[in-house]
Amino acid sequence: MKKPVIAIDGYSSTGKSSISKVIADQLGLIHMDTGALYRGVTWYALQHCLDEKGNIDLKALFASLDQIELEFKNNDGTLVLFLNQTDISKEIRSNEVSDHVSVVAKQKEVRDFLLQSQRSLAEKGGVIMDGRDIGTVVLPKADYKFFLTASIDERTNRRFLELKGLGIEADKEQVKQNLIERDKIDSEREIAPLKQADDAIVIDNSTLSKEETIQLMLSYIQKI
Repeated sequence: MKKPVIAIDGYSSTGKSSISKVIADQLGLIHMDTGALYRGVTWYALQHCLDEKGNIDLKALFASLDQIELEFKNNDGTLVLFLNQTDISKEIRSNEVSDHVSVVAKQKEVRDFLLQSQRSLAEKGGVIMDGRDIGTVVLPKADYKFFLTASIDERTNRRFLELKGLGIEADKEQVKQNLIERDKIDSEREIAPLKQADDAIVIDNSTLSKEETIQLMLSYIQKI
């Protein structure tokens, strides 16, 4: 029997990626963190496509997309993102990438570049994919769709602790403003905006632990 395709969308720092990974492990699915892919393209742009003022030159990035090879590799059960054979899993979580990823991700050229690879992976089933437009654009025919949300203060605290755990210095108020700005940009962009699919199951995990959120989602998958 074909394994299910699961789409998980939602706001930043609602636990989409870490939750998806656990569910993938429990159900024997492949997990694909699409946000990491956009961060990977952003990291490449910051390294290779800056203009004289230090801003990302989008035209230069578009012309360089064919030189970008992104690949997830399994490292003792953890999927690690490689850019042109180099592990960039820590670099893509930096504040610098966070400050630029929404602008890069809203570009049609970038979204088209990554869209086909995401769909190809899901064709055979057995995939759980998380991001901002999975249930609405990338995998509109997914067997299960979830949309995660949480209060801005709770998301700020989670993101702050994540950065601290990675050894990245951060100011909590700056983290909060970055989340607000990213949500605004991603929700208002013309191409594949962040929004809830009409048939998605909405879960507010402001007061739920990661484990509680996972159990709630699994209960929906198992009873449908």
